[in-house]
Parts: sequence; structure tokens; C-alpha cells
Amino acid sequence: MDKTDVLIAGLGPVGAALGVYLARSGVKVTVVEKTDEVYPMPRAAHLDHETMRLLDLAGGAEAVAGNSQPLSSYEFRNAKGELLLGFRPRAALADTGWPYTSMFHQPTLEIALREVLSAEPSASVRLGVSLVGYTDGPDGVTAEIEGPDGETQIAARYLVGCDGGQSTVRRLAGIGLDDMGFDEPWLVIDTLLKNGTTRLSTIGLQHCDPARPVTSMPMAPGRHRWEFMLLEGETPEEVMTDEAIDAMIAPFADPKSLSVERRAVYRFHAVFAERWRDGHVILAGDAAHQMPPFMGQGLCSGARDAANLGWKLAAVIKGEADQALLDSFQPEREPHVRDITEMAVSMGRIVCTQDEAEAAARDAGMMQKPEAERFDATPTLRGMASGVIEGGGAVAPALIGKAGERPDRALGMSPLLVVAKRADAPADTGDMQIVALDEHEGEGVEPFLALMGDAPAMLVRPDRYVFGTGEPASLLTAWAAYLKTGRAGMQAAA
Repeated sequence: MDKTDVLIAGLGPVGAALGVYLARSGVKVTVVEKTDEVYPMPRAAHLDHETMRLLDLAGGAEAVAGNSQPLSSYEFRNAKGELLLGFRPRAALADTGWPYTSMFHQPTLEIALREVLSAEPSASVRLGVSLVGYTDGPDGVTAEIEGPDGETQIAARYLVGCDGGQSTVRRLAGIGLDDMGFDEPWLVIDTLLKNGTTRLSTIGLQHCDPARPVTSMPMAPGRHRWEFMLLEGETPEEVMTDEAIDAMIAPFADPKSLSVERRAVYRFHAVFAERWRDGHVILAGDAAHQMPPFMGQGLCSGARDAANLGWKLAAVIKGEADQALLDSFQPEREPHVRDITEMAVSMGRIVCTQDEAEAAARDAGMMQKPEAERFDATPTLRGMASGVIEGGGAVAPALIGKAGERPDRALGMSPLLVVAKRADAPADTGDMQIVALDEHEGEGVEPFLALMGDAPAMLVRPDRYVFGTGEPASLLTAWAAYLKTGRAGMQAAA
């Protein structure tokens, strides 16, 4: 029987990123994936700045950045083309050093992450292999897997299901779903632009027309996505013909100027697994939660799961933290994901209105403000509300070197003690890495100082949320207590 520290079921972006985080922390990890190749069609389309930063820590961001484009705005317009609601980025780059929005090509990301993971000495990737069962005992999981050579077993301290919305791990664990009551069928059309055209627009558009709600979204250069809501009585077979697709695209672009790469009908819904941990079995990404795409946060939320869970599993397995730390995974992540999902559902209800009278009332209400006031800055998501102490909860900024290098990348998935001055650092910090702002000659110092205020130090969690601000010794004491109990000394304000 093979043995590993962590067995991951599913090698999508979440499973691959989690595998990299664990392997780079010295944890032995095995990933099984039922398919042999990366799915060639794009599914997720958007990564926010925080997710790009987390993917950079997993080695996948550079490949994505070279094949992505930011949105100039994200707009909700009615049937007449009038603005109902809009968002624009505050600046070219967020304080993390990445664009607020990156419209990307998912297969490019998956290929990059697989290459990084396969190069890690403590990682094993098994393709064409499916998890078919498991038993959970006092010391871990014995998993049954099935592949080309038949069935075999793997013993692991933990099993993590990163195997998508139809998760086998979730089904085997007997974990039900909490449905938030949003369920709408949409036709998704991915297209390739012809004649060397790189983009039709830099604007993400929600066309809130009750006759047929439509999403128009630029993706990676040379690609564009449309999503068309199915009307009552329509079948997938009817809307997926060439003639039907050409007719739906025609108001927005010349169908002859592009080729259809993928057509599929999906049900946009919002569901949560009732529990994300069952003994030594843990769910992450779509296996734990799914949301409609109107915020573009599905994969982003899965990446945050991987970052939160990765460092905690590593700390527990290496004896640096008590197993109670794993109990903090769902309490820290679920409120954050629910907030985003509720926002996505609210946006979806604006878009999906098909009653003409309701749409007219919606338009009148949203257009009471002057058009300029209907635009807002790209929304900043709420930070972490637990697992932090006073002064904590925000996404930590990132330093940028004078030559554009990223010290954040070299620091890896580890906790950081940021001090305003090197002299503020205590003599004994154990394995905690020290970042002294007075020694940095590049950019990014000001956002740190703004978050620190008058405090001499800030402790940053490995997943790059601020744990808290204050005196260095007090921060280190609070961090040690958190590793033992999974509970921080006090919660930050939401």
C-alpha cells in the first residue's frame, strides 16, 4: 500500500495549487485525477488581484499574466443600452502588485500549475486514476483508487476533495448541499476571433434585457465569451444550433468574424456543502461551494480555499500546529464565500429579470442617480472576519523591488512579521520570516504603513491576510496560541 501525507482528489486549478503549496512546504502529497489531459476549453474567465497573487505563490501567475487582459469596466445596461450600474478599477494595479481584474485562459493556468507540481520532489501526480472509495480511521484515510492497472489503495493522513461540483469525495462522505435558491439555465458560447483580432471590447457587459439577458465578456486575447439566458420553454438543443447562436450573437458582433470554440448549457446556481470537513476528509473549491458567475469569483474563491487550507495542513502534519487549527478552515472561509455568493446572486437577479414591468421598475429605480454616480470603483471584497486579531483581516499589500522583482514570491507560503524598522524586530522570532520596511528600496511600503498606523509591527498570515498589528512580541504570542487552538484572541470587525 502506498503512503502519503495528503491525498488530493482532482487536479483542476484548486487541487494543483493546493498540491504545490503542500509540496513546497515539505509535505508528501499525491494527486489523483480521472482524466489524462487538461480540459482544453476555458471555463473560469476571471481572476482578481488577490487570486493572481496567490497563484504567483504557486508558480502559475506568470503564464496567466502573459495571456490575459484587464477589464476597463464592468457594466450593467438595460435593453436601451442605458447604464444601470458600473464598476471601474481604482488604478492599473492593486496594492498586491497585480491588476484588479485579469480575464484569462484557464487551460494555460492548469498546464502551468501541473508543470510546477510535477517538478516538486515530494509530489506525485497520477492521471487517469479515480477515487472510488475510502475508509476514515483514527490516524487517517485509506483510499481505494482505480486506474488502468486496476484497483489499489493509498494511505493518507488527510484526503482533500478538489473534485468539482459533482464531487465524488463529497458524495462518499455523505455531505449534503445547502441550496440558496438561485437556479437559472444559460447557454455559454466561447469564440475565437478571426483575422488577428485580439479583442472586441475591454468592457465586461451584462445586457439586462428582459427579452433575453446576455453576458458579453472579453477573455484572453483573441477570445470572447457570450452567455445567453434560456427563455421559458426553450431546450438546449434549440439554442445550440449554428443558426440560433449566430442570431443571438449578431446584435453584438458579426458572427462571420469569429468561430465558435465551445457551446454548452449550464445551470447557474448557488450551493454550499453542509460541512467542509468530516474527520480526515476535507472539501475545497467547487466541491465545497458553487456560485453564479456574475462576480467572476468561483475560481478565485477556490484559490483562497487552497491558500487557507494548504499552510494549515502543512503546519499540522509537520507538528507546528495542533489539529484543532483545521477546525478553523470552514469558519474562516465560508462567511467570506457566502458574502461573495450573495453579491453574485443579487447581481444575477438584476440581470435575469424577464418580466417587462419588473425590468422597467428596476431601470427607473437604478437610473435615479446621474450616470456618473452609477459608476463605482471595482468592489473590494470583505477581508477575513475570524482567524485574526485587532488590526487584522485585510489583504496584505506586496512589496515590489526597484527592478520589478517580487519579494513576496521568494517569501513563499509562510507567516511574515513586518516591522517598520529592523530595530523593532525581536531577537528571537523562531521560524518567522522578518520583513523590515526601512530596508526596502522599491515600491509598496506606503500601503503597509497605512495599515500599521502607529503600530511598530504587523503579522501577515501565510495566505497573505493580515493577522494583526501591534507590538512584535504580542503578535508572536497571539500567533502561537492560534496555531494551537485554531482560534484567534479576538475577532476583527467585519
